[in-house]
Amino acid sequence: MMMTASERLVDLLRLGANTAVVVFDPSNMFYLTEGYSGEGRVFISRDRRVIITDFRYTEQAERQAPDFEVVMTDRDNTGDQVTARLVREGKITCVKTETKYLSVDRFEQLKAALGDEVSCAPLEEAPQKLRQVKTPPEIMAIRKACRITSDAFRAILPKIREGMTEKELQIELDFTMLKLGADTTAFDTIIASGENGSLPHAIPGSRKLRSGDMITMDFGAKVGNYCADMTRTVALGQPSEELRRIYDTVLRAQTMCEDAVAAGKNCFDIDKLARDYIDARGYAGRFGHGLGHSVGIDIHEDPRFSPSCHDVLRAGVVITVEPGVYVPGVGGVRIEDTCLVKENGCEPLTDADKQLIIL
Repeated sequence: MMMTASERLVDLLRLGANTAVVVFDPSNMFYLTEGYSGEGRVFISRDRRVIITDFRYTEQAERQAPDFEVVMTDRDNTGDQVTARLVREGKITCVKTETKYLSVDRFEQLKAALGDEVSCAPLEEAPQKLRQVKTPPEIMAIRKACRITSDAFRAILPKIREGMTEKELQIELDFTMLKLGADTTAFDTIIASGENGSLPHAIPGSRKLRSGDMITMDFGAKVGNYCADMTRTVALGQPSEELRRIYDTVLRAQTMCEDAVAAGKNCFDIDKLARDYIDARGYAGRFGHGLGHSVGIDIHEDPRFSPSCHDVLRAGVVITVEPGVYVPGVGGVRIEDTCLVKENGCEPLTDADKQLIIL
């Protein structure tokens, strides 16, 4: 029988009888409880699994995480006080917590409540390390989110017309994903048309779509708390020769890297493959972001395809491949798939057409 996420954490950290973990990050709480999506904190020791939350979420916690105790906080019994009581009851002498997530003030409050006899140590993103390799149910949720995302792209194409604004296109795309079964969007949809295409994270605005525009759409559905991420760039009418050349460059880099992805490959090497090709095509300095990032409960997870990540890919990692070329005053192109890493290659979970579509 497969270990639960909290058991995997205990195993990874080799938690002794006197050490406990306290988690505040909502994504980590959801992962470790395998379903709780409310507020509060999660306490895990070798012997106990507890969700500590207030009246608004106690029933929700009981429903979403039936294997966890639920302890309710109130004005006279704060989260820190409940945590301190659990620590005393378990004879805990060391608490590992998310020093990268908590503010300095919040961390100091926790330490003060626990007292001098209990040491606080950094959790060092142990839950995030576990989250890198997805379980079959997680892959199923991401697969569904990717299918909705791809279907939304196909459904939106006939609705794109000259004169509509980037904002109108964003609203239409978001609504389509929700209509097709998304719980919500995985992140704020990016629509970048014409000269705005040179902005990798353009915010959709009042610019009207014009003939000759390249339109970059970066969007994703969220299903069961798991994200999808896909970018497609289409042309509204005939694009310029320069934009066609940029498109061909990005498409070649994207497919080349996707073909190279497999378990055992180094993230740095995959990123370098795209960077070297784009540079050789005359666009050195015009691809300024990493080639990709892992996707799961959060839209940006590790490992990543970037010049600073030397992690080795493992089967079960879900990661994007998204090269781009951005030329100020001209525009830009980005093409992205969410891919499942396998032993001998990868499977793109977003399957919408990547050849240049001219509307």
